[in-house]
Amino acid sequence: MSLMEILMIVVPSTLLWAAPLVFTALGGIFSERSGVVNIGLEGLMVVGAFSAIVFNLTFVETFGSWTPWIAILVAMVAGAIFSILHAVAAITFRADHTVSGVAINLLSTGLTLFLVKLIYDKGETNIISKGFSKVDIPLLKDIPIIGKIFFQNTYWTSFLAIVVAIIVWYIVFKTPFGLRLRSVGEHPMAADTMGINVTKMRYLGVIISGAFGGIGGAVYAQSITSNFSHSTISGQGFMAMAAMIFGKWHPLGAMGAAIFFGFAQSISIIGSSLPFLKEIPSVYLLIAPYVLTIIALTGFIGRADAPKASGTHYIKGSR
Repeated sequence: MSLMEILMIVVPSTLLWAAPLVFTALGGIFSERSGVVNIGLEGLMVVGAFSAIVFNLTFVETFGSWTPWIAILVAMVAGAIFSILHAVAAITFRADHTVSGVAINLLSTGLTLFLVKLIYDKGETNIISKGFSKVDIPLLKDIPIIGKIFFQNTYWTSFLAIVVAIIVWYIVFKTPFGLRLRSVGEHPMAADTMGINVTKMRYLGVIISGAFGGIGGAVYAQSITSNFSHSTISGQGFMAMAAMIFGKWHPLGAMGAAIFFGFAQSISIIGSSLPFLKEIPSVYLLIAPYVLTIIALTGFIGRADAPKASGTHYIKGSR
């Protein structure tokens, strides 16, 4: 197998697995930049995956090939609404952010599995007939070498994730909204003094993170698993959080880290077909993504400082 053939397999697969992590990690950035730790990214992905699959199965006859795209919007709304629970607990009632996030994870799994059993009378949904499938990107696929590697047998969602990451970078670092968001995450008292509504900005940060988490879950479910069960989302939300930290709370850094983790996940699936990995026992390839996540979180990447007020409560008028 030539290098070109290997790249034509590895690159599209890496981008496929990375896309859900990119979306979810971007959501985590909005929340943590506003000062709210969001351990609940896993749960938000679960809600997004469930919403997208149920909508897809229910309305596929109505919307046809547009169904998976509309399902992403439904999952985005569902994730945003569900994240309000975390916002209310962590911001309004000043609950511990980590405890609230863990509660979101537990609640989302229990609730969605209960609804699956209620709706479908079994432990998982049916397989969707209209999901995201491989495509050749017009014009770009004809570019010599690069076209074959990046733009053939690939997925639209992979490139959407990259474009959105660039847009989020611009919003966070180049707009007044981004400046206000970062200010309440770094020094909420100073932001309050300047007339910025700290509570409002933190609510927006958490709700936006929920929307992105929902998108991540929807993309994962409709492009990789094609149904919803207890194991549809199994650690991807925590990988997205690791990507956010790996990327040092920067949208483009998080995107790069998500692509790295996407590569690790893809290798666990396609490794047996690659000449330099086929001799490695499959169990080692399956645990590789989680091992790499642990290595990233234990400081392999060097110092990574979170926003200074992340995880702290702000009471107006207090010091």
